[in-house]
Amino acid sequence: MYMDITKPNKKMRLEKLGKGITFLAVGITILLTVMILALVVSKGVAIFLFNKGSVLEFLTGLKWNPGTLSELDKPIIGALPLITGSFIVTLLSALICTPIAIGAAVFMTEISPRFGKKILQPVMELLVGIPSVVYGFIGLTVVVPLLRESFSGSGFGIAAGTIVLSVMILPTITSLSIDAIASVPRSLREASYSLGATRWQTIYRVILKTAKSGLLTAVIFGMARAFGEALAVQMVIGNSPVMPTSLLEPASTLTSILTMGMGYTVLGQAENNALWSLALVLLIMSFLFIMLIRWVGRKEQKV
Repeated sequence: MYMDITKPNKKMRLEKLGKGITFLAVGITILLTVMILALVVSKGVAIFLFNKGSVLEFLTGLKWNPGTLSELDKPIIGALPLITGSFIVTLLSALICTPIAIGAAVFMTEISPRFGKKILQPVMELLVGIPSVVYGFIGLTVVVPLLRESFSGSGFGIAAGTIVLSVMILPTITSLSIDAIASVPRSLREASYSLGATRWQTIYRVILKTAKSGLLTAVIFGMARAFGEALAVQMVIGNSPVMPTSLLEPASTLTSILTMGMGYTVLGQAENNALWSLALVLLIMSFLFIMLIRWVGRKEQKV
């Protein structure tokens, strides 16, 4: 009997071609990642290697003016106010947004799934698609004047940045929380109801506790986005590199100083190298967020 051997050979060639394209894509991704890491790290340590900057002053200093030399002939690169501002804005926005996001996720999955899918889910998708500059402009024209009229001060500060970031990360935390809650097996719900538990008792004692790791991952993802947000925060925080003493006074974050200064410095100068050091801090924080997410995921798998 005659057998056509061209088809298996063709399938093998296609399989080899697919494997080659896959390995090429993975190789390019790894190469780009390594190149970006090498660039940021090499530029980030230049202020300490070539401009006589002090690592201790960078982490604990309170004055940020890298274009000026101190009495010890070292650039003034105290980044503690910027780091503090970034952490305060991130933590406050997460504290404000998390209860709202988890409550919306519970409503959309357990209380009114049909209304949630038809109305709330498209709204969340719309919020995700809004550019950062639009959030910043809304904060500049609505939030800042409202804070100025309600409290003393200019309206710029950590409070305005926190409000804007809370709205920005709300869709992210809500979407991931919905996935975490929806992944809870239906058998657990039915078992809870069969034991006489109410719907709220089932949600609080069974569903939320079972989805705890997924909800924590959602919050961490939201915090990661808030920590790295630049444009919207820059427009409403005031961009004053001083240690925050009040939520209603101008402050600054790592990203706001980066976006303001990167276009006005000369490559290789102390001011530019100091900004690269801020970028290195952001990169390290991104890695820490990723490691924390992976740790939570591994802990959930073990459970």
